[in-house]
Amino acid sequence: MKPLIAICPDVMTINGVPRHVASRAYSDAVASAGGAPFIVPLGAMSVEELVSRADGIVLTGGDDPRTEPFGVPTHPEARPIHDDRQSFETDLIAGLASAAPDKPVLGVCLGMQMMALCAGGELDQFMPETTPTHSDHWESEHVVKPTVDDATIRLDGAVRSKHRQAVRDAGSLRVIARAHDGVVEGIDDPRRAFYVGVQWHPERTSSEACGTSIFERFVEAVRNGSTPANR
Repeated sequence: MKPLIAICPDVMTINGVPRHVASRAYSDAVASAGGAPFIVPLGAMSVEELVSRADGIVLTGGDDPRTEPFGVPTHPEARPIHDDRQSFETDLIAGLASAAPDKPVLGVCLGMQMMALCAGGELDQFMPETTPTHSDHWESEHVVKPTVDDATIRLDGAVRSKHRQAVRDAGSLRVIARAHDGVVEGIDDPRRAFYVGVQWHPERTSSEACGTSIFERFVEAVRNGSTPANR
């Protein structure tokens, strides 16, 4: 049986109708790597139920988190995500840490930033004010390099990213990759089986090393888990 991979969606109101939205590229990447993807119905499934049923979790990209819950004012240029999404993902990250720390988690873009914030980290909330090379990180291809030799996964190659915020401090997590300008590109928790965040979009990156192989390693980690989730 293929492992069941939960994809956490965005929450948007389109034509007056609230919708769960996730790029098809995520589910395609998970399926190509051998997983069975499903979109999490926020509000219809509790964190406890999701942690119990899913074999692995993908925290997807999106706009910007509100930082007041983490003790910092939200930057006026931020584009905050829906409160329902932020609340659910914050609770999910905490629930995973306490109840299922070895359940594999892959965070992408905003997903990585949420992982860092929940680990006591901090964001650079508006890179155009702080990073002269910020345009290299907006719909652009650039190179990332590993910063440690024993990372959960080696991140080395060309990537495609789209973000105006970045992780300034990863908190209790470890920085495992940076861009040429020092921007944090990858984080992990070496105490957990597979708890990895990347700042770029591997589902939209053409290079194998920093694209498809990330999802392959993620699904492999799910398969290598000691027991499948109870479904």
